[in-house]
Amino acid sequence: MLTGTGGLARFALRRDRVRLPIWVLAVAGLVTVQANQSLELYSEPGALASYEQVARGNAAIIATTGPPVGLDTIGGAVAFELWSTVAVVVALMSMFTVARHTRVDEEAGRTELLRSARVDRHAPVTAAVLVAVLANLAVLVAVTAAGSAAGLPVRGSLAFGAALAAIGLVFTGVTAVAAQVVEHGRAVYGLVSAVLGVSFLLRAAGDIGESWVYWLSPLGWGMAVHPYSDDRWWPVVLCLVVAVVLVGVAYVLVDRRDVGAGLVQPRLGRARAPHALMTPLGLAWRLQRGAFVAWAAGIAVSGLAFGAMAPAIEDLIGDNPELQTYLDEISGGLVDAYLVVVLVMLALLAAAHGITAVLRARGEEAAGRAEPVLATATSRPRWMASHLMIGLVGSAVVTAGGGVGTGLGWALAAGEPDQLARVLGSSLVYIPAVWLLVGVAAAVFGVAPRLAAPIAWAALAYCVVMGLLADQFGWPESAGALSPFQHTPQAPAEAVTALPLVVLVAVAVALVGAGLGAFRRRDLTT
Repeated sequence: MLTGTGGLARFALRRDRVRLPIWVLAVAGLVTVQANQSLELYSEPGALASYEQVARGNAAIIATTGPPVGLDTIGGAVAFELWSTVAVVVALMSMFTVARHTRVDEEAGRTELLRSARVDRHAPVTAAVLVAVLANLAVLVAVTAAGSAAGLPVRGSLAFGAALAAIGLVFTGVTAVAAQVVEHGRAVYGLVSAVLGVSFLLRAAGDIGESWVYWLSPLGWGMAVHPYSDDRWWPVVLCLVVAVVLVGVAYVLVDRRDVGAGLVQPRLGRARAPHALMTPLGLAWRLQRGAFVAWAAGIAVSGLAFGAMAPAIEDLIGDNPELQTYLDEISGGLVDAYLVVVLVMLALLAAAHGITAVLRARGEEAAGRAEPVLATATSRPRWMASHLMIGLVGSAVVTAGGGVGTGLGWALAAGEPDQLARVLGSSLVYIPAVWLLVGVAAAVFGVAPRLAAPIAWAALAYCVVMGLLADQFGWPESAGALSPFQHTPQAPAEAVTALPLVVLVAVAVALVGAGLGAFRRRDLTT
């Protein structure tokens, strides 16, 4: 029944030999940094009690992080602050892994080629699920080791890792089902992301109201483990049962559809394409509008949650002298220093959207869809510029959306409407730095397309580490000299000067120009 599963699983592991370790190490790294930071911040007597009091009384914090359980221990504080972030990361890891080796391969025609050999129709799904299971087991081991090495209780670290792995397995099953329902890989990502978003909202609503709504969310099931506190294991079993049921449903659905098709057929388009779709920019927008809307909405909602926490930031860190000293080093008041960290983080996420928009051009080229377009009267620079336009304009709009969300959250929480315009203006200051990262992706795509993704994401990772984590590692300020955010005025905590922004824009323009010029001269690759 499962002929060929072993070979497909080994092939999938080989294809993901870089991706999966990065996902796992990222989760373990977050746990390590947060654990070390919390051990330092809450070392003073009474610090945890004060933190618990503030956290329990702030609905925005609970909605963003989770139920305030186990905050009388440092491990509980780590799980409370980190859960939502790492749970989403693990869910996305599972989604991308399963979709990549099922629906995406099927859409590209690779599955049909493999099925021409002695490969059972259930083998691709089984292989993808097995790889996702191994990845989540690696997360379990890595989180347990990271928490234990940092000095947190081993049992609690094991429970934390098991809860995260269980969430990953649930979304493994969700993705396996979605891959049978819809016909395109992008639709799978959109459907599973929607399930993840609804799960987050249900979890937040249940935690705030302390109601049964909590149990409608898989993210809530994982948090119900209460790591470093009760260390309950039955929610893990619940996740495993749901995951098995979902995978079983996926198996049934495989037998009810043709290869390359989904159970839900896409609706027919217009008989004639609209005029806008007959231009490179219109086509690029059509391809990327869904991702843009998702990024913009997600970052705006995140900004809303972070902004709502701003009025309480002084109470939240009042008994944490180390964190207060870190924010004081940024200059300005504590609230403005906090907003600097928030706006930089949201700008980095906006840069990630811009990079994905540019790399979409690489995906079109590698899939062979760019060549038919370029065989028409469309010039190479015009085709590439269409995706660049989505990346540059889209990242700027997403950055501004984060500023709007943050300012609105602060305005609603504090009753100060004028903060909306102030925070929005501050967020715009970070757009040149975002554009420079998009320019790096464009330049590498033009010169060496196969290296575009690793170099662009490495540049973004460097900026994340230097902008948000360098102080945790004790690195000197000079280590971040290559980050554009290092040279951006830290609005709203300090005055904004035009010169560094003009320089950053000039460098971004030069990188984009270099990418366009190189793409015009090189051969298309696959």
